[in-house]
Amino acid sequence: MPQVLILGGQGRIGQSLAADLLAYTDADLVLTGRSLRKVMLGDSRIRYRVLDLADQAALVQAIADSNLVIHCAGPFRYRDTSVLQHCIQQGVNYLDVSDDRSFTQKALQLREQAEIADVTAIVNTGVFPGISNSLVRKAVEQLDKTENIHLSYVVSGSGGSGVTVMRTTFLGLQQPFLAWINGKWQSVQPYSDRELIDLPTYGRSAVYWFDMPEAYTLAEAFPAQTVITKFGSHPDFYNRLTWMAAHWFPTRLIHQSQMIEFLAQVSHAMTRVSDRLTGIGVAMQATVCGVRQQRQGCYRLGFSHSHTATAAAAGTGGIAQFLLSGELRHPGVWSVEQALPTQLFEQASQQRGLVIQQELIC
Repeated sequence: MPQVLILGGQGRIGQSLAADLLAYTDADLVLTGRSLRKVMLGDSRIRYRVLDLADQAALVQAIADSNLVIHCAGPFRYRDTSVLQHCIQQGVNYLDVSDDRSFTQKALQLREQAEIADVTAIVNTGVFPGISNSLVRKAVEQLDKTENIHLSYVVSGSGGSGVTVMRTTFLGLQQPFLAWINGKWQSVQPYSDRELIDLPTYGRSAVYWFDMPEAYTLAEAFPAQTVITKFGSHPDFYNRLTWMAAHWFPTRLIHQSQMIEFLAQVSHAMTRVSDRLTGIGVAMQATVCGVRQQRQGCYRLGFSHSHTATAAAAGTGGIAQFLLSGELRHPGVWSVEQALPTQLFEQASQQRGLVIQQELIC
């Protein structure tokens, strides 16, 4: 049986991913963490292993014993590409659930090395980024010419993903980022330009500019003039608090790791209460505009799920399933929209009961 190593496998997303792989593959799983916590999944195909990513010798050995490595140990802003490099050196395929632009850019620079080693490595494979990238690819394929891409996401409370997601959110407020607007890279202030979007399940929801890997990878993958990535929280109360952190807090405070941790812990404590009322789901919308049959038009796709971590696991699990079966092979380091054919994305979605809403807007 193939063996899959899930780094950060004791976290919320790691556990959800393990459940997905148990359901849709025949692989044996090794779930790692810096210490052994309460085991949430009991199955003869699962083993738990203590592993600190700083222990390079232990990491190399764990990778050598595997057919596929899935990196779920964020926040990725603090990670280097050593796991990916070890996978390339040992000829082991690689996936991650990274959600940081700087990490993504460093990983993509290893493309040629992975190609030479015949290793398929795909980054950003969760829900957003991940499923969001595939929604855009599907929409792009409906048009003859792509001009504008607009992605919006909303998460209820914690999303069921733990405090790491809170850290990632506040880390994203630290500085302006570059967005591809009207054919050039322009600086954008995070959590600015509030916009109301009609999203599946949540209806009219507020979203704001937010730095996501898709802002970079989609602009590289498709000939669009503008790529917009916006994020929001449900209920809207959390948007107001995040906006204040982005615009009112002194710059020196939001750049301190202690402040980021404080904000993350306080937010997580708050959402543990509100989650009971709002749920922990996710909704997104991808609108791609351009030319279709010599006419201007837009193709819009929507997606929602009641559990954000489970949705992220479905995004990653589907790709892992096809790598393990041999249906997907694309040597190099790629973003999801570059590596995953729409046919396979739709197959994985149907198997997992994911519903994609779609419409053509002329």
